[in-house]
Amino acid sequence: MLRFQVLLENPLEFFQAELQVIDINDHAPVFMDRDMLLKISESSPPGTKFPLKNAQDMDVGRNNIENYIISPNSYFRVLTRKRSDGRKYPELVLNKVLDREEEPELRLTLTAQDGGSPPRFGTAQVYIEVVDINDNAPEFEPPFYTVQIPEDSSIGYLIVKVSATDIDIGVNREISYSLFQASEEISKTFEINAMTGEIRLKRQLDFETTQSYEVNIEARDTGSLSGKCTVLIQVMDVNDNAPEVTMSALTRQIPENSPETVVAVFSVSDLDSEENGKISCYIQDDLPFFLKSSMENFYTLVTERPLDRETRAEYNVSITVTDLGTPRLKTEHNITVLVADVNDNAPAFTQTSYTLSVRENNSPALHIGTVRATDRDAGANAQVTYSLLPPLDPQVPLASLVSINPDNGHLFALRSLDYEALRAFEFRVGAADRGSPALSSQALVRVLVADDNDNAPFVLYPLQNASAPCTELVPRAAEAGYLVTKVVAVDGDSGQNAWLSYQLLKATEPGLFRVWAHNGEVRTARLLSERDAAKHRLVVLVKDNGEPPLSASVTLHLLLVDGFSQPYLPAPEAEAADAAPAAPLTVYLVVALVSVSSLFLFSVLVFIAVRLCRRGGAASVGRCSVPEGPFPGHLVDVSGTGTLSQSYQYEVCLKGDSGTSEFKFLKPVVTNFQGHSPGPDIEETPNFRKDFGFSIQ
Repeated sequence: MLRFQVLLENPLEFFQAELQVIDINDHAPVFMDRDMLLKISESSPPGTKFPLKNAQDMDVGRNNIENYIISPNSYFRVLTRKRSDGRKYPELVLNKVLDREEEPELRLTLTAQDGGSPPRFGTAQVYIEVVDINDNAPEFEPPFYTVQIPEDSSIGYLIVKVSATDIDIGVNREISYSLFQASEEISKTFEINAMTGEIRLKRQLDFETTQSYEVNIEARDTGSLSGKCTVLIQVMDVNDNAPEVTMSALTRQIPENSPETVVAVFSVSDLDSEENGKISCYIQDDLPFFLKSSMENFYTLVTERPLDRETRAEYNVSITVTDLGTPRLKTEHNITVLVADVNDNAPAFTQTSYTLSVRENNSPALHIGTVRATDRDAGANAQVTYSLLPPLDPQVPLASLVSINPDNGHLFALRSLDYEALRAFEFRVGAADRGSPALSSQALVRVLVADDNDNAPFVLYPLQNASAPCTELVPRAAEAGYLVTKVVAVDGDSGQNAWLSYQLLKATEPGLFRVWAHNGEVRTARLLSERDAAKHRLVVLVKDNGEPPLSASVTLHLLLVDGFSQPYLPAPEAEAADAAPAAPLTVYLVVALVSVSSLFLFSVLVFIAVRLCRRGGAASVGRCSVPEGPFPGHLVDVSGTGTLSQSYQYEVCLKGDSGTSEFKFLKPVVTNFQGHSPGPDIEETPNFRKDFGFSIQ
């Protein structure tokens, strides 16, 4: 643009004129570096971008550089990018992965074309070397920096420190920093430390001349791989006076649950003028407070809603005052607001129910457990007092069982507990604070009494307190393992304390009988002989599994007989024994056992009689005679949990010519009467034993 003046003499007039020179496309694009070298790692993924040095064109407007073109190849394409100042530069984009072993280097021609008519061109050679060893280029994090710097900053002022990392090791990770594609103005204004990446000011800035700079930084490792980042430096106008806050009234403590309450009244001011003197005031968004503007530059800090001390007891409110200058200066004024407590929370137990365990026979005043309640209030409102509430079951004498420490919730057993009398009990515990009015809550406590081995085994069968001892009959023809009787005992304890084991303590003839340890069955250990004594006395020890174990003993009288075909009423010598009154539980058990046994025996006798009558009527040869008269009174069968004292009556049907036959012993077997009668010949067949209930020995 050429400005000039024209002066006319007659008449005298003065004119201002401007001559605008219109550009024509008389300059071709020129690359400052006609040869460019790029070293690209073969591990670079497709889509990786490589900025190239741009060409310069002295023309302007459409006659300036329009786009860039790369020579045809299968690996790269070129994109035309535009900077913030309007200049265009080429960017090389990788289309597919390079393979150094297949093609170690590439030579491409980069063409810059302007927008003139006809267009002009400028070219440069791009030499690409595929690097195989150092395959990781430095990377900036972040790739874009934005920095604001006051226009009055001194020379040497540290603007920003950029940092790039290289995941290679050794010398390949050593990085040097430099300005990339820097214009003459940027090179004169900024400098970068090649080792640290610190960007410092070289000359004074002028906001009215330049408001921002876009500086491209290159980080290059020793393997010539590089990474790029952009630093946007914004020059800010000077605003050298910060706003001031003047507090007029302040309340530092407010009660919780109160409605809208005034906390502070203050005014703000700024010595600057125009935009730099205009003020904006605000507080944090996450606080239950808000600012009310009463008049110009006067504000009131008010609670937004009722506060809850248990949620938050203290608030740090930062009143931030900023001006509208560039850059904005601000002042922060911190206020600490305390929330006073109100008794609005009842004590809360750590558990809704507690289960405590205490072993029986404990010492009085034993600490059996602790209940704990917490109160979210503070001071006296949080002091908790514990108490026992009336029991749910009025039959439980709670006042004589447990007590509670009102200060710490410790529970104590007032007396010794008995598992057999009271296995568990429940009660409620209350917790009340000392606020006004007082608030309270309650919890359920269940106490389980653990069993202790304090009861010795008690023998139910055979009875030891009877007037005459019970004698068991054993046939001499019994085989080894023959079930003679069974000792039945109970233990008032529970668990392993009630697990009983049986042991033969004494015997008239050792080795003849044995006792099973787990069920108390007394069996023959071998075959009986004629030389064995007819009367035997066994002492069986019953022991529990407690710690220490408790035991009881029982005496068994056994009588060896030749067979059960003849009624036999034993008359053993009774031993004098002191009869001790049985406990009520034992008496009930014995009465129930005798009743069930009698009913079972009666049913068996009726069943056998009916079967014998049917079989006698259906016999074709011979008649079977049943002995008249009652069975011996000692032949009983105790079932259930009692001891089996098994006795039998046998009926034998023989032909007339079988008088010389002799039966040594009739062995009981499984009885399965099906209405059959014995044949004319007494002969043991496979069905004989099954049908008639005995085998011929």
